[in-house]
Amino acid sequence: MLYYLFKYLESEFQIPGASLFEFITFRAALAFVFSLGFSTVYGKRIINYLQRKQVGESVRDLGLEGQAQKAGTPTMGGVIIILATLIPVLLLAQLDNIYVIMLIITTVWMGLIGFTDDYIKIFKKDKGGLKGWFKVIGQVGLGLIVGAMMFFSDEVTIKEEIENTTTTVEQVKTRVLPEFGPAIHSTKTTIPFVKENEFNYESLLTWIDPGLASYAWLLFIPIVIFIVTAVSNGANLTDGIDGLAAGTSVIIVITLALFAWISGNIIFSDYLNIMYIPNSGEMVVFTTAFAGALVGFLWYNTFPAQVFMGDTGSLTIGGIIAVLAIATRKELLIPVLCGVFIMENLSVVLQVGWFKYTRKRFGEGRRIFLMSPLHHHYQKRGFHESKIVVRFWIVGILLAIISIVTLKVR
Repeated sequence: MLYYLFKYLESEFQIPGASLFEFITFRAALAFVFSLGFSTVYGKRIINYLQRKQVGESVRDLGLEGQAQKAGTPTMGGVIIILATLIPVLLLAQLDNIYVIMLIITTVWMGLIGFTDDYIKIFKKDKGGLKGWFKVIGQVGLGLIVGAMMFFSDEVTIKEEIENTTTTVEQVKTRVLPEFGPAIHSTKTTIPFVKENEFNYESLLTWIDPGLASYAWLLFIPIVIFIVTAVSNGANLTDGIDGLAAGTSVIIVITLALFAWISGNIIFSDYLNIMYIPNSGEMVVFTTAFAGALVGFLWYNTFPAQVFMGDTGSLTIGGIIAVLAIATRKELLIPVLCGVFIMENLSVVLQVGWFKYTRKRFGEGRRIFLMSPLHHHYQKRGFHESKIVVRFWIVGILLAIISIVTLKVR
């Protein structure tokens, strides 16, 4: 809203400084400050409100050290993250931008699913929460919406650089911006660590018959659904000890903000020889607001936590990260960038799968880890949860650096 207000003031009245709101970097910095301020100042008030309403965590006895002390800690703190993200976005972002619309839908959609799950657990006294297949339906529904918007919307485009083989020396000297062709609708994405790093989902069908390109959505949308479901569940499983999910997510989100800014900048995308995605830079405003909200929430969520995010926060975080990766055409980088989420998810899959297999084979279930998800395994080994969290953050930083390096190293 402020973006449109200052744009009007600048065009009609030439007010000094109003043109600053045209710059993504300025609005992104403001969004971070606003969201950080809201989540730290009003976050405490929301925590106090949750305490008064006795919205406390009910902890199952898993035999973990310090677990009993967490009982009664306010949960549903994901509301802090959601509000601290949406308020700056509504104030500072271009609300008619297709990518911003997609991310707002994701935040509200996944927030409602997580909120419903937490509400059933706390107020209906049902520890199982929302039935698993309801969550899956919600995740599939979001994937369907995002996939359809990415595939069918005329505003989701890329531009390809025009190769000019007859360029003269004088043209090179005077050239300021790279020459790009018209915006085209495409299902291309980026493959990390590969020199010719673009892959078109349409090619999975067009090798049979070029006329099948219009049916590529039959493959593209299920892929989007799988990514949204996998990443949101990975974030949900990571939220098991104080500060782990929020801190890891901050690292991932800041990296995705960098990708969005470069992909939406015609000069840097040309310099780094990566896909130029028009209007994608506006996602930086949303992403920095989201990062600020996570940092502010982390102020109260670090050990010993004063609030837990609950599924309201963890499902929302996973959904947003998945959609950001898809929108910046970096979804194939998720196994690296979101490696902590993947490890947590994989540890559960391996533990359950191996237990069922050995019980069927030997009549007795056996375990790979002392407990899953993976962070509980290290707790069982006697590591303090603060040490586990910081070391997982370090791994997340290393994975983020590797992800950024893929922009140049191929």
